[in-house]
Amino acid sequence: MVAVIHSTVIMLNLNSIMVGTMQPKVMAECYEQIFQKKPDMKDGEWSGWSVGSSFFTVGHHSKMEGKTKDPGRLMFNLETTEVKEEFDRIKEIKGITVIKEPYEMQGMWIATFADPDGNYFQLMSPWEE
Repeated sequence: MVAVIHSTVIMLNLNSIMVGTMQPKVMAECYEQIFQKKPDMKDGEWSGWSVGSSFFTVGHHSKMEGKTKDPGRLMFNLETTEVKEEFDRIKEIKGITVIKEPYEMQGMWIATFADPDGNYFQLMSPWEE
């Protein structure tokens, strides 16, 4: 006898990322340069940008102190077909630290940075199956 189990597939959509900081002005200025546009939302010490199909927000969070202690624990990727060119542009932004220069992995290009709080983010070429 074979038991058949039916399951419902739930599709989740990551629609936003929030980065808490004790230096919201510095972080907002940095991400304004990364995204090359003024925030789409500004409310007190919070700034947010529509980026692709997601919303990215930085703002004051009283529980944060100094730089992140585990910068690689959670990373977000910014997709671009121009990883090398965007790398050259972003590495010049005040407060940005280069963690890893562009490299190829299984046909994709990746580069890793840290923002002024030390949070890691990556540039990544589009995923091709």
